[in-house]
Amino acid sequence: MTLAQAPDTLALFPLRTVLFPGGRLPLKVFEARYLDLVSSCMREQQPFGVVCLLQGGEVRKPSGSTVATRFEPMGVLAHLVEVDAMSPGVLKLRCAGGARFQWTTLQENRDGLWQANGVTLLPDDPIEPPGERFADAVQALQRAYVALAQRPEADLPDEQHFDDAGWVANRWCELLPVPLAARQQLMALMDPLQRLGLVDEFLRSKQLI
Repeated sequence: MTLAQAPDTLALFPLRTVLFPGGRLPLKVFEARYLDLVSSCMREQQPFGVVCLLQGGEVRKPSGSTVATRFEPMGVLAHLVEVDAMSPGVLKLRCAGGARFQWTTLQENRDGLWQANGVTLLPDDPIEPPGERFADAVQALQRAYVALAQRPEADLPDEQHFDDAGWVANRWCELLPVPLAARQQLMALMDPLQRLGLVDEFLRSKQLI
């Protein structure tokens, strides 16, 4: 999906996680509103938007709940890769992260789905080589991926771009034990070298490289 093809409206899937462009996201869907959303996305071959929850729960609360739902102001498109029926009324999804997006207004529909209006897709990271400065971070990620690939449950990206600073930074952001707020801020940084620089500092502070 190019910037020119940005949808004016986008169904949202609020989660207590941050999806990164190029990343992978497994989901188990059982609520009627999200089963309908997946069906619609499959039929129309469209993504949905993953946004990080600031307040509220992933599962819809009974009517009358006083806890308001709040999201971070930027999300990432989730493209369906695989959809499997685990049992009646339960779907197992594999999603791939696409472009980052923002919106003008939000609304909650009667079925409980959140919808973003006036959606704007943000540019992909420019391709920047990590260079000698971040060689240690690149090599450490390569070693981590070799280890992760041995795990049966591993779901690593199909394409690996260790020569791309933004890709390396995003994959580290998915692995490192940092708070959700920090993860969101890293995802929202438009400069991939700055993002990788912050990751590099964290890795060195923890003596991981």
